Amino acid sequence: MPIGDIEPIRRLTNATRNSLRGFGAGWREQAALRYEFYVLAVVVPLGWYLGGNAVERALLIGSYLLVIVIELVNSAIETVVDRIGREHHELSGRAKDLASAAVLSAIVNAAVVWILIVLAQL
Repeated sequence: MPIGDIEPIRRLTNATRNSLRGFGAGWREQAALRYEFYVLAVVVPLGWYLGGNAVERALLIGSYLLVIVIELVNSAIETVVDRIGREHHELSGRAKDLASAAVLSAIVNAAVVWILIVLAQL
């Protein structure tokens, strides 16, 4: 890469812009994502306070960040399926159900992490 080549900077700028657009679309279109961000606003300071060390803090906060990540992927899958067609199709329903199951699994994971860490401190 020659000195002064701005192509990597342009790519990073475009990727960041696309990601922010994705967050904005998710916020506007997906109520579940908004609710999960509201919970995140509580989870981050609470996880920081309850975590006894850096690893516990990372697990408490990170386990819930995973919920946000999976919800974004779920929203992307729903959007693509809806783009293909709104009429009922078994495979479309299955794709949405599987993505929803992934969100539920991430929520259960976060709950287990929180329960185990908080109970260990009692």
